[in-house]
Amino acid sequence: MERRCFLGSLLLLGTDTLASTAAPLLANLFHDDIRVADYWVSEKYDGVRALWNGRELLSRSGHAIAAPSWFLEGLPNVALDGELWIDRGRFEAVVATVRDAVPIDAAWRRIRFMVFDLPQHPGSFDRRLFDLTHLAALPSWLQPVRQFKVRDHAELFDTLDALIAQGGEGLMLHRSDSLYRAGRSDDLLKLKRQQDAEAQVVAHLPGKGKYTNLLGALRVRRADGLEFNVGSGLSDAQRHDPPPIGSWITYGFQGETANGVPRFARFLRMADRPPP
Repeated sequence: MERRCFLGSLLLLGTDTLASTAAPLLANLFHDDIRVADYWVSEKYDGVRALWNGRELLSRSGHAIAAPSWFLEGLPNVALDGELWIDRGRFEAVVATVRDAVPIDAAWRRIRFMVFDLPQHPGSFDRRLFDLTHLAALPSWLQPVRQFKVRDHAELFDTLDALIAQGGEGLMLHRSDSLYRAGRSDDLLKLKRQQDAEAQVVAHLPGKGKYTNLLGALRVRRADGLEFNVGSGLSDAQRHDPPPIGSWITYGFQGETANGVPRFARFLRMADRPPP
């Protein structure tokens, strides 16, 4: 009865209320000192984060996403948090589609909105998950993300390895009793074999040797202000035409130095944040 009341109150919200959807919940990196059984586990989808506020789709940074009217009209009158996704390994195709100022219908027909949370739900993740999976009359392009439990760290990493073998990217962990709160915390954790993060390009550093007259490295700045260089992982085309200053990139790394600088930082791709 209590769960039906939660869902009913969400479905009765007007679009003015929904439009006030807060900033999104963000993930910390996984660490060993947690009790895995306290978390729901799901696949980490390599798509573009999107929040539905009852009127428009918004990126993680709050910019409107130009989706076709049929895509939006099929979404329920409930605030949703999820990932716009095509398939494993198709991240660039999703980004290209989402960045079009005028949506291309055929491209959007490939996209699914993989929803993993209800931002305006007042209950724990257990309750949010129950109500999410009981939303009625959902369109075919909206799919609640499958959530499951594992017993311990060993089972968690076995699950991760099996997923990676199938072409997956990693796992997300939602703490069962947590409320939806904007910002980073251990309520949401990201687990990958290779760590990654985002940083903003602040300068282009000239190359030497075979990269003379080309880009040598990107000077980037994390959200916390730390600056460092990313020189590997860039294609020849990207060295000729580098990511613009002000844009955001996703880089991979293997741990951090004592000063917090990412070890072996490597360019992976452009991030899904639009330039300012």
